[in-house]
Amino acid sequence: MAGTVRTLRLGGVSARVEPPSRARGRGYAPGVASPRPGTRAHVREIARRLEEAHGPRPFRRRHDPVSELVTTLLSHSTTDANQVRAFRSLRERFPTWEAVREAPVEEVEAAVRVAGLASQKAPRIQEALRRVAGHPRGPGLEWLGEVPPEEAMAFLTSLPGVGPKTAACVMCFCFDAHVVPADTHVHRIALRTRVVPPGASAERAQARLSSWVPEGAAYGTHMRMIHHGRTVCRARGPRCGACVLLDLCPTGKRLGGGAAPAG
Repeated sequence: MAGTVRTLRLGGVSARVEPPSRARGRGYAPGVASPRPGTRAHVREIARRLEEAHGPRPFRRRHDPVSELVTTLLSHSTTDANQVRAFRSLRERFPTWEAVREAPVEEVEAAVRVAGLASQKAPRIQEALRRVAGHPRGPGLEWLGEVPPEEAMAFLTSLPGVGPKTAACVMCFCFDAHVVPADTHVHRIALRTRVVPPGASAERAQARLSSWVPEGAAYGTHMRMIHHGRTVCRARGPRCGACVLLDLCPTGKRLGGGAAPAG
């Protein structure tokens, strides 16, 4: 129902989600005190400013759900470029997911070796594909978009090698689900701005962002945070003085707008 506050449960964490109509008009004008870090208002102001700075990021599905699952498993502990190369190599060597499932594990390892940790990733991918293929709802995983988000997340995180971030990527990127995957860039920004306390895990950052970002804004916020992390809030040599979040960021303010530490 329009205007209704909903409570979702994603990856074992309850998320109270407000509709956009209740989130509008909460920006902070120049001269008005910034919201306290680690609060709902703080997260919403971060999301608002990033949208203003980086523009719209409309939802666009890049893969079917099974492909998204596999490519996200390949992304662990590697670069974006090597993830793409490994996924392309896997698809070129094996024309179907059934072929990947049935292949000798050594052949799958060879196909994805460029992504690193091939001896771990290959058997995990094969076992995940076997479980997906054996599900009574069908092997395509499109059914994940037809069930409650908590059910979808529970199934995904039951697969080998699939944690909350990987599950969130499948749900966000394939179904525009209300969850903000906390990759390395999102996690870094959440730590530096104190959306979460120092040392907090990526899983905690994901849960808090998913709870407090306005409904319908999860995908766009995630994409804008990635862009901001790559171009401004970089791991090395961050451009704090040019950051639209500076007055919201205890780390940047402490350094007077200079360079911020990695965490």
